[in-house]
Amino acid sequence: MLRQSFPIRTARLLLRPFDDGDLDVLHDMQRRDDVTRYLPFGPRSRAEVAEILPKMAAMTAIDGESDSLRLAGVLPASGEVIGDFSLWRHSAEHALGEIGYVTHPDHQGHGYATEAAAELLRLGFEVVGLHRIMANADARNRASIRVMEHLGMRREAHLRENELIRGEWTDGVIYAILDREWRALHPDRDAPGHGPGQGTNG
Repeated sequence: MLRQSFPIRTARLLLRPFDDGDLDVLHDMQRRDDVTRYLPFGPRSRAEVAEILPKMAAMTAIDGESDSLRLAGVLPASGEVIGDFSLWRHSAEHALGEIGYVTHPDHQGHGYATEAAAELLRLGFEVVGLHRIMANADARNRASIRVMEHLGMRREAHLRENELIRGEWTDGVIYAILDREWRALHPDRDAPGHGPGQGTNG
């Protein structure tokens, strides 16, 4: 189970649940065409973001009552929110999960998505006890695919014209990694709770 104390520290980020104060920055991300171009939804209005923000803020645990963790990535020095990072458990019985990540365009190209997603994989495998974690992307989204490949995830499928996005049929790709593959890539982080990603209130 994962009922984490927050914030979670990575090398350069703090990961914490979203709250009401994040409305402006979340809207700034989700209103932009360059952010939502490859996502199932188009640019959202402030009212639409305000409606979904409480649901996002409630995603704080993976346990007997909840299957989702959705966290804001924050720069410690400034408190600026630079991204939206998620871990879902799709099946407790089969120990299957999924990660997702969106980085504000002003902060892309610095490896923040890879850093935050790596922490989500660590939590999924070492704390939740998942066996397999997947991620998916629009096949045109080379930046997202690079993140999955940098994480050591393996391409398992290329789906032809599987989604209709803004009137256009688009291909999708699915990547995944198994717990033993993750541990082989990170032998020094084999023990649960080990390393700088351990939850902290500090």
